[in-house]
Amino acid sequence: MEQKRPSIPIQVQAFRRRHRRPRWPWALTAALVALLLIWLVSRSPGESSSQSPTPASTAQMAGPPWKMGNPEGRFTLTLYADLECPFCREYFPQLKRWVGSNADVTLQWHHQPLAAHEPAALAEARLVECVAEAGGHAAFWRAVEWVYAHTRSDGLGLPDGLRYPESTPAVEQCMASERVDAAIRAQAAEATKSGVTATPSLRLLDRQTGQSILLQGPIEGDALLSAMDMLSADEPPATPATEMPADVVGDMPR
Repeated sequence: MEQKRPSIPIQVQAFRRRHRRPRWPWALTAALVALLLIWLVSRSPGESSSQSPTPASTAQMAGPPWKMGNPEGRFTLTLYADLECPFCREYFPQLKRWVGSNADVTLQWHHQPLAAHEPAALAEARLVECVAEAGGHAAFWRAVEWVYAHTRSDGLGLPDGLRYPESTPAVEQCMASERVDAAIRAQAAEATKSGVTATPSLRLLDRQTGQSILLQGPIEGDALLSAMDMLSADEPPATPATEMPADVVGDMPR
């Protein structure tokens, strides 16, 4: 005999239909939560990369040689200088202004402390190198300007007890170790070997043609522009760099 299932009253079925909650709001909420998590995960690498040094800031901290001006400029102008040289002290502000007004030039510092100005010249070179090691290119040039503004020149050095205002424990430790002296002396030896016999001297390099010219003495802006025109007008040399004698520009305006 077939057993019949008890029937549910019609009013109870209608009650259940009226009180059944639709499922789509829950599905929509879950989808929104998933999208939020995906956005947060994808955003985190961008945030962490923004906190890490950019290529520009990494390049800014590189050195020596310490540079100012346009790093992508066609011409590199190397200044051979002694921080105790009175002529360098007078010439440096003029050269800095000229580089600032010529977007196609990078200025590069090259140490050449003269024996007649020791030990003050080496001590000041050590100071600016240690400052730059801690702070980069801009810190180096600030330190150079400060030394030129305060030194008594001609080997007399800085006044006794005068301390660099931006000095830090890292700078003091660097100066006490004298570990940058080898790099300074290496630059001085390289300058002498390449024919630089006086400070200030300049070497202008055309990075496009590979030709360069050595100019000894405080060269004015018009003469530097003439040298740039002369280098850029020549055909690229067969060798990577060609040294042009300084007397080639002897008749330039100064």
